[in-house]
Amino acid sequence: MSQTSAAGASGPRAFDLAQVNVAVPREARLSAHFADFIAALAPVYALAEASPGFVWRFQDPGGAPVSLLRLAGQEVVFNMSTWESPEALAAFTYRSAHAEILRERQRWFLPMKEDHAALWWVPAGHRPTVEEAGERIDGLRRLGPTPSAFGFRHLFPAPG
Repeated sequence: MSQTSAAGASGPRAFDLAQVNVAVPREARLSAHFADFIAALAPVYALAEASPGFVWRFQDPGGAPVSLLRLAGQEVVFNMSTWESPEALAAFTYRSAHAEILRERQRWFLPMKEDHAALWWVPAGHRPTVEEAGERIDGLRRLGPTPSAFGFRHLFPAPG
């Protein structure tokens, strides 16, 4: 796994951008229906880890290619990572092979009426927990965008 360090003219980064996104599978279990999705994960994870600005990503403790967790009473596919900047995350998310997975997500996942992704700033090197991610999504759903949890449409600058 790549650990990126960006030290600019002003010194090391003080904050990384954390992101979490969740999706509700169309089927109760990750069956053969998800074979294409699961097959795409290893190359997409490798692309993320090689992308400029990538810092860290959550990996299932059991080594499964897909993290299926229970958050807010729902079983969801869970993804979380940290990046050096919103620009780095956006480039990977929307301007790489990852964008194809986004376009196809309705094949595997139910449409969600509430926020399914959240961004927030963490001290550089911090590894967010699943609980922290759940709190950020919950906060975004309850309060809308705040410095504590936001989305690409309402970015907040890093603290300080």
